[in-house]
Amino acid sequence: MDEINVLVIDDEDGIRFACQRILTRMGFQTFAASRGVEGLEIIRKEVVSIVLLDLKMPGMDGLEVLRHIREEDDSILVIIITGFATIETAIEAMKHGAYDFIPKPFEPEHLRMVVDRAREKLILTMETEMLEAQRRKTLLDLGTEKSRIRTILESLPSGLVVTNMRGQVVLMNPSFFHLTGVDSCRMPGERIEAYVADEGFCNLVMEISTGRYAPTDDPPSYELALPNNVYLMAKGRPVMGEEGECIGAVINLVNITTMKVLDQLKNEFVAKVTHELRSPLSTIHEQLALVLGDMMTDDNAAEKEQEQYLLSRAKEKTQGLISLIGDLLDLSRIEAGAVTSEPVAVRLDDLLKSIVEFLGARADAKQQTLTASLPDAPLPPITADPMALESIFGNLVSNAINYTPEGGSIEVSASSDNGRIQVVVSDTGFGIDEKYLDKIFERFYRVKTDKTRFITGTGLGLPIVKSLVDGLNGTIAVESRVDQGTTFTVTLPLEKSEEAECAAPAEISAEAAS
Repeated sequence: MDEINVLVIDDEDGIRFACQRILTRMGFQTFAASRGVEGLEIIRKEVVSIVLLDLKMPGMDGLEVLRHIREEDDSILVIIITGFATIETAIEAMKHGAYDFIPKPFEPEHLRMVVDRAREKLILTMETEMLEAQRRKTLLDLGTEKSRIRTILESLPSGLVVTNMRGQVVLMNPSFFHLTGVDSCRMPGERIEAYVADEGFCNLVMEISTGRYAPTDDPPSYELALPNNVYLMAKGRPVMGEEGECIGAVINLVNITTMKVLDQLKNEFVAKVTHELRSPLSTIHEQLALVLGDMMTDDNAAEKEQEQYLLSRAKEKTQGLISLIGDLLDLSRIEAGAVTSEPVAVRLDDLLKSIVEFLGARADAKQQTLTASLPDAPLPPITADPMALESIFGNLVSNAINYTPEGGSIEVSASSDNGRIQVVVSDTGFGIDEKYLDKIFERFYRVKTDKTRFITGTGLGLPIVKSLVDGLNGTIAVESRVDQGTTFTVTLPLEKSEEAECAAPAEISAEAAS
């Protein structure tokens, strides 16, 4: 702490010098004046914290000097020194702002005691002022920080809503009002359903607010469809307290209307183009088949064999284009939700047996072993779109046949546990390098190696499977090793989700299964 200066104002030289000597030994820096006017001059020039003031002095007396000191600086502590120590003079001095008084004659110990008490008061006062200044600075910083945060939140283009652990709204930014159509005068405090009348959205907000998801989890997103063809994507995270407990949720809303429109235009374009191509290609395919049939009776075997090969390749390519068009139509219908089938109870073991029997002829043609390993006890029925299930497992088994060499084996197995059904399709085929596994569900992506480059396909079968599995609220996983085989595992919930809408693909046929 800074050094405390003491001023002694007394017309008696002995008193002045004695006080200075005692105070200097106590660690104070001292000044001295024999008259009141002289003392006031020192106060105006120097920083003085304590004044020892004699009441009876020639010229300006002590009480008048005290009044001037109060006017100059009321933080200075004035200790009165008087030889006329009466209650009246003490009270008068206290009325004018004196801190304490010492009667003459006084002992050095009495002076030290009174001045020490004054010093402690000064120290406490300075510390209090320092704490108050820090408090004001903290409040100012906090106010500035709150102002910054509010400015940032209000300028965000995406909607933001914050809830507490009971799902009550505690904060909304202007974009939230604009995107959802909520009245901008609406105040926080009510539950989320009072602001957004969408059951799925409100359920997601409540799940996050009540701590269903850990900080490391990635809560699912939710798409809101509002009137006037406005679409919003909601993504939320839990808000964690100081002790790691969930105290609410913060939800971000983004306008995806433009993306939805573009996606719809894309689907319409794909549907239009594929419809326009399918008819002429089918005609060409049938005419090629007719020409090939006529050539079988031709006499010039060598020349016609070459022509037959070229026409067979042309027929194979047109079949590939027809399959591609069929897959594109299926995918566009699935994404658009244009083709839906009411979910029903499906016996998955019976469905898998029929798929294995249907595709058994293709496996036999390649001298492959295609088996279904199903439990003795019937599997519990699954509530789903049967056409979607046929497409999922038909595509997986068909792929296994295509990418397994002659003499290989394909096995389809199923089991149920904990409210789920798990279907595994494994083969002893060419396998997939680990670096390609995260790409095989992308559209048109095909792994081409020396062993697989002659296998025809569209690159849309697995994306269709993935879309359908997602629509059933299931999961699909893949494990593969090059030249050892591939295993696809599909896990589906037995209970139908209210949010799931299963898109139905085209019917499984000998051609579509390719």
